[in-house]
Amino acid sequence: MLIHMPAIDFPRRPCYTKPNKIPFFGGRPVRILLFYSAIESFNYYADQLNAQLNQKGHETFILDLRNPPESDPHSYANFVQYIQSPVDAVIGYDGFGMKEELFIELWDEQGAVAVNIEVDPPLRFHPTMQRHPRKYIQLCCDKNHVEYVKKYFGQEVEHVGFMPHAGTYMPHQEVKPFSERKYDILFTGTYYKPEDQMKKIDQWFPKGEPMNQFYYEMAALMCKDSALSTEQAALETIRKFEMEVTDAQLKTIFRCSEPLDWMARMYYRGRVIQTLAQAKLEVWLLGRGWENHPASEFPNVHRIDDRIPFADTLSYLADAKISLNVMPWFKAGTHERLFNSMLQHSLALTDKSSWIEENFIAGEEIAVYDLERLEELPHYARELLGDPDRAKQMIQKGYEKTVKNYTWENCVKQVLDTIEKIYG
Repeated sequence: MLIHMPAIDFPRRPCYTKPNKIPFFGGRPVRILLFYSAIESFNYYADQLNAQLNQKGHETFILDLRNPPESDPHSYANFVQYIQSPVDAVIGYDGFGMKEELFIELWDEQGAVAVNIEVDPPLRFHPTMQRHPRKYIQLCCDKNHVEYVKKYFGQEVEHVGFMPHAGTYMPHQEVKPFSERKYDILFTGTYYKPEDQMKKIDQWFPKGEPMNQFYYEMAALMCKDSALSTEQAALETIRKFEMEVTDAQLKTIFRCSEPLDWMARMYYRGRVIQTLAQAKLEVWLLGRGWENHPASEFPNVHRIDDRIPFADTLSYLADAKISLNVMPWFKAGTHERLFNSMLQHSLALTDKSSWIEENFIAGEEIAVYDLERLEELPHYARELLGDPDRAKQMIQKGYEKTVKNYTWENCVKQVLDTIEKIYG
């Protein structure tokens, strides 16, 4: 994604030659930069971080990378004024605000800590992990992603850790009675045809070439075994083809696997919706692309809208009895859809990840189904819808755990604590 950034004569600051010797927090408020980009959900996240940081007494500025007019409060002109005093930290999602060369130089000159919160697989961000600000922390939403970074980019990324997603806590929100909610089963998310993702492989590696065959074999493996991560599927295919690859070639194979990562999540997303639709359950879909799925023609499948602002999805979740989740191929991770569902008093129904199994009690705090036994899903969903008392008990327990552990307040606390632990 290209983001236009005007040429700016940034003020020069001396480098911090001994960052570990300099008090970073010291009990004082810190100056922190956040970013808006072309990804609307990330802008919502930035607003939530900003609100929490301000509540804690820290000074913040949000730079809009889309280059709005100078009169806009988030413009580059106002940004230049803000950095007349050194910035302590920058926080961005998926590398925005710290992967661009001019920002890398600027944060190094200012001695700022760059915190990159990745909500997508690290195989998409090899360039960012290879070139980033000197004082750099990477936080991943899947424990497998953390291990990936340590294993393949351990020399380049010294500080990497796990941080779950966060949900929006609305303490004064009126809770709609379960029986009065409009949506039996609601899914909020987009859909793309899985086969369209494979067209990218055909563009990179024309049919008949060995690597085209490799990726199609890998795709078949991912569709056959839902427990495999993208990295594991790639390694398994390498073994099957008896390939000898260098470390650099292995990284390239992972990097070119991004379309398969998308393919797998869309393949299973489509299968889940198809299974519920064929069972004649009432399903509501909020997101782009569902007109391309066969289930959209079912009378019991309802499309709400193509796309709405991220913040507006919360009111839909609050009006859902069951909020359906299909993990975006995070086998040891989290997703914000889970936490936002529980904080909006909807019953989260999700497929498995090892993190979910370790941190929530299935059947008591959250409803969990198995992608390998999708034939059981309709019965389980009907069971939950037909037993409101049980559903409400699960909703309440999931809500209580999420309020305590997985809100934006928790997120900001972990970010600040991590900075202080490493650089304080």
